[in-house]
Amino acid sequence: MNATLAPELTAHDRCDRCGAQAYIRARLNGGGELLFCAHHGRQHLSKLRDHAEIHDETERLSEPPVAAPVD
Repeated sequence: MNATLAPELTAHDRCDRCGAQAYIRARLNGGGELLFCAHHGRQHLSKLRDHAEIHDETERLSEPPVAAPVD
């Protein structure tokens, strides 16, 4: 993961292929940015690695959810 691509992706960031929540950002060397869900990211990242900086947050998919505080 490259820290220079912050901020983190949020639920508002959507995959450019299917509209699902994005967990991968590819900032293209020539300008522009692509967002991918984990599925489409795995499909396209091997081709993009030489042409973009990659920010991958797919590890968030396996993190346990944070419980809401109980009042």
